[in-house]
Amino acid sequence: MGQSVTISNKDFAAAIELEIAVPGRGSFTVDTSDVYRPGMQCTGYFHHFANKRVQLFGNAEINYLAEIPEATARERMETYFAYDLPAVCVSRSHKLLPFMEEAAKKNGVPVFRSSLATTRLSHRIVSYLDERTSPCITRHGGLIDINGVGIMLMGESGIGKSETALELVKRGHRLVADDVIEIRKTSDGGLSGSAPDLVRYLMELRGIGIVDVRSLYGVGSVLHNKKIDLVVEMEDWEAEKEYDRLGVAYDTISILGVALPSILLPVRPGRNLAIIVEVAAMNFRLKRMGYDAAVEFDRRLLEQLKK
Repeated sequence: MGQSVTISNKDFAAAIELEIAVPGRGSFTVDTSDVYRPGMQCTGYFHHFANKRVQLFGNAEINYLAEIPEATARERMETYFAYDLPAVCVSRSHKLLPFMEEAAKKNGVPVFRSSLATTRLSHRIVSYLDERTSPCITRHGGLIDINGVGIMLMGESGIGKSETALELVKRGHRLVADDVIEIRKTSDGGLSGSAPDLVRYLMELRGIGIVDVRSLYGVGSVLHNKKIDLVVEMEDWEAEKEYDRLGVAYDTISILGVALPSILLPVRPGRNLAIIVEVAAMNFRLKRMGYDAAVEFDRRLLEQLKK
């Protein structure tokens, strides 16, 4: 179960490209991204009925109801729509059978239609609801897609996160969020980040103000959301502090119960932070592919010691 959210008919229809066939109550509430196909309910079996999920009628359900005696089908649909259903979707541009439309209106259940095949429509609904119902928190920081690796930049205000992100955009990488990140837990146990609608693709640069990255650098410079793979925490350089110089293992930071690998990046004048972050992303990608430079160095060192 995810968090409970109320979705308006208008938002749901716009996001998945649906036609509103029956407005019903105008909105619906769900707490899961799962979709349910009510084939058994069409046959009159209502035990173990997942009525709290968005319902999806495809070819099989509609054609079955059209082929059985109308009185029987009507009775079953009256029972079906009397349950507390969030919303009903119909695929392949099927027209609602008259008794279905009547029962939906009577019980205030929103009904939507789509020209998509049932499987494709199901995938779209699940994807949309997964994003809406996933646990979500807000964090201060930036999120950049660097060659497919989602890098979350963290650090105190004024440390240089936005300037680093802008330099990475200039180097051909894509901005997801600056200053504020909405982080959601995904169905595969990972974390996905995006920017709030109010500040999406906008960046604050001290001395200049607010700039629109998409307008300045084009649509290829931004991304709506991205899986978070690595956290880079920036802090002011402390001369007496020991920093990791080998990178044999990552530290971790926990967000929404998910442990993310992280590195601590000391900041001082003269360091090209954008290049360092870019190298961190590429090195992380190499490690995922099975090559670790620190492990290789350790192997060479042990060989030398043996000699």
